[in-house]
Amino acid sequence: MSQQLPDVQASSPDVTVGLNRVGVTGVEKLVKLGRRDRDPIVLMAEFEVFVDLPSWRKGADMSRNMEVIDETLETAVSEEAYRVEDVCGDAAELLLEKHDYTTKAEVRMEAEYVTHEKTPESGMATQSTADIIASATATEDGTSEEIGARVTGMTVCPCSQGMSASRARETLQQLNVEDDVIEEFLETNPQAGHSQRGHATLTVQSDGAPEVDLNELIEVARDSMSARIYNLAKRPDEDHMTYEAHKDAKFVEDCVRALAEGVVDTFPDLPDDAVVTMKQSNDESIHQHNAHAERVAQLGALRQEVSED
Repeated sequence: MSQQLPDVQASSPDVTVGLNRVGVTGVEKLVKLGRRDRDPIVLMAEFEVFVDLPSWRKGADMSRNMEVIDETLETAVSEEAYRVEDVCGDAAELLLEKHDYTTKAEVRMEAEYVTHEKTPESGMATQSTADIIASATATEDGTSEEIGARVTGMTVCPCSQGMSASRARETLQQLNVEDDVIEEFLETNPQAGHSQRGHATLTVQSDGAPEVDLNELIEVARDSMSARIYNLAKRPDEDHMTYEAHKDAKFVEDCVRALAEGVVDTFPDLPDDAVVTMKQSNDESIHQHNAHAERVAQLGALRQEVSED
């Protein structure tokens, strides 16, 4: 007769301190998202799974967490239509159900997502990538889900560009060019400024299921920077990107404000209590440091601030 193994996880810890998040990270799974009248999207996703742990319990059941994740993802890949944030929501609710000692379960997922588009001047077919960000938190009061994306673009520093424009103005004045001609030239030919690759992150979180189209979120994020970038670019496309970026020079703070304006304009039907997270990080080209700005706010507050402009 085999001896029953003790449940060490359920024993009392030496130090009775509760923990907010206990779980697993770096779990890679294939997730298949069905689409109407189109082939499904297959994502290689990386998950993080957490539950809270009361002070009287020594450990969480890691094997049970993995069992729930596997069960949920197997269900997800068999569905014809499945929103990526629902994968996280269902997993979080199952975690809460199967762990009688926990009061909160969290599931977070990231995956690379490919979109198809054409280059701006040559019209060549190309692909762009975005990082999907999805998460869910389940408690006894309900489940809150988050969906969003992180994209890459190009920004140009307005301060640097302003110095270049001043130098150009002085040079043209020394050449006896009339002031109105100088201003027209500078208006139609934006001057050089130091540029950088920028990374915009935009997510929307709300109770229940936020009715947010992922592709629209990606478009808002890409439009928030000085210019879009493309994996494939002929020389006319490169010229287009450079011109567009310098025509719309933006500080890192401007990009976050553009994200706010884009969300307000694009999602009029979202509730005021939806929480919007907006981040911009720029890989500085003339400094060793990077620039960063962010804002987290309810959509109602953003609507009020944007309407005051």
